[in-house]
Amino acid sequence: MVLQVRRVVTGHDKNGKAVVAIDEMVDYARSLRPGHSAFVAWATDGHPIDNADPEDGRFKKVVNGDPGSTILRVVEYGPGVASRRHRTDSVDYAIVLKGEIDMELDEGEVHLKAGDILVQRGTIHNWTNRGTDPCVIAFVLIAAAPVLEAEG
Repeated sequence: MVLQVRRVVTGHDKNGKAVVAIDEMVDYARSLRPGHSAFVAWATDGHPIDNADPEDGRFKKVVNGDPGSTILRVVEYGPGVASRRHRTDSVDYAIVLKGEIDMELDEGEVHLKAGDILVQRGTIHNWTNRGTDPCVIAFVLIAAAPVLEAEG
């Protein structure tokens, strides 16, 4: 499984003119578990964001949920991707770019397909690709306060 994604990043030249700073095919996607590969296209580590910072945002050492952080991540879920229930300390904007996938929650699940948009608000979830084709999703993760467990 190899993601084929072009990453284009704009910036400014020494005279302040808008330019393309980076134009590349991503060749650094990695796999964290069977049936899964992902890469960070950009990350920020504070607010307001410094658009004059020359550092390539993909190299920022940002952990999901760091105060003021954002992460743009693209993920490919292959058919039968290994399960990973988790919760993020963020609000996640997810756009399904290709394929179909099911998001399992504590109560029920939702089926998403190419073109669908999801706003994930710190809920425990799992992604399951029950189809025969890979599913590609672009995620924008914006740090948020952790969700407190309900008292029983």
